Amino acid sequence: MIGQVVSADHSQKYDSFVPPTEVASAEEQQGSKGTAGSLPPEGPPKKKRRSVGEWFKALSGKQKLLITLATVVVVSGATVGAYFAFFNKQPAPAPIVAKKVERKVVPPQPTTVASNLTGLQVDPSVNERPVTGIMIENSTDARPQSALSQAGVVFEAIAEGGITRFLTLWQDTEPDYIGPVRSVRPYYIQWAMGFDAAIAHVGGSPDGLAAMKSWHAKDLDQFAGAAYFWRISQRAAPHNMYTSIAKLREYENKKGYGKSSFTAFVRKAKEAPSSTPTARNINFNISSATYNVHYEYDQATNSYKRSEGGAPHLDQSTNAQLSPKVVVALVMPQGLDGKYTTYQTIGSGQVLIFQDGTVTTGTWKKDSNNANFSFTDANGSAIGLNPGQTWLTALGGTDRISYTP
Repeated sequence: MIGQVVSADHSQKYDSFVPPTEVASAEEQQGSKGTAGSLPPEGPPKKKRRSVGEWFKALSGKQKLLITLATVVVVSGATVGAYFAFFNKQPAPAPIVAKKVERKVVPPQPTTVASNLTGLQVDPSVNERPVTGIMIENSTDARPQSALSQAGVVFEAIAEGGITRFLTLWQDTEPDYIGPVRSVRPYYIQWAMGFDAAIAHVGGSPDGLAAMKSWHAKDLDQFAGAAYFWRISQRAAPHNMYTSIAKLREYENKKGYGKSSFTAFVRKAKEAPSSTPTARNINFNISSATYNVHYEYDQATNSYKRSEGGAPHLDQSTNAQLSPKVVVALVMPQGLDGKYTTYQTIGSGQVLIFQDGTVTTGTWKKDSNNANFSFTDANGSAIGLNPGQTWLTALGGTDRISYTP
């Protein structure tokens, strides 16, 4: 029957889960001012919406628990997700910027070694060169000579008539104008052979030329190689013959003379000037006033300024006074063969070595033509020579040597 009220038990069965929008009030179910089962004149009754709170309140305890747990799970999941999204957010990778690496260019450091001839520091290639000997005249007509200051080692001795002559040895330097060139003697050959050096000369004494052949010395005679020498017009012959290291290298190559193999002088690593020099002034009485030699120690350069014939000995190429680092007096038997001077240079004898403003007395020794000189002190230890030009003079006795502090 329309409009009949449902029993309480039956209403609870259908009211257990009815959305709030579908539950009508009793007034709505029975109509407003109308008979039972009739509709109100305005039309069907309007349903009243329940609030969420009312709806939730109307739920059973079990329903409320389930909804609460579901809400907690959803909210917790969202919170945890937001947390990890915030704290585990990986920063965007920084852009890779290519860094320009600036490398400093370090120039290669030059590598040097001690010269076999002078002990000075030189490029290693210098020691691969041949040692070249050149006979240089010292008569008054030959002075001043050219390039003497650049020679590595100089031997000084009398040629004849008291006139001295020089055997100059070259390896470190290569001047293009050297002279005047003159003839050779046997003892100069023996000294050159100790350095395995070829010898440039213009002829020689009869025994000198014979010795050159019999001793199988390296011969650079101008007579056989005129193309490697020239004469200048500013001086009269025979004092006007000149050459250069470049020309003599060509001559050596032509004759097959290569690198020189010899026992070098023992050299000190560096010089050590004395604070109290004991040999400032040195005199060698070689033959006469014109050829006698004087050395004066120059403490500022630790060298010995050379004079001969009472005047500074100058180099024509530089107009500078010759100033060797080491001065050596070789005391050896001196004689005369006709007009030619002789020296007994194979064997041993007394030596005086001047360097650093001091003098050391010892013994020189030369065992053969091909052996070089060695110098030992009173204890038999080798005497080291300062690096630089070394000037050696042959003298007949210690009475020809004097020096003062």
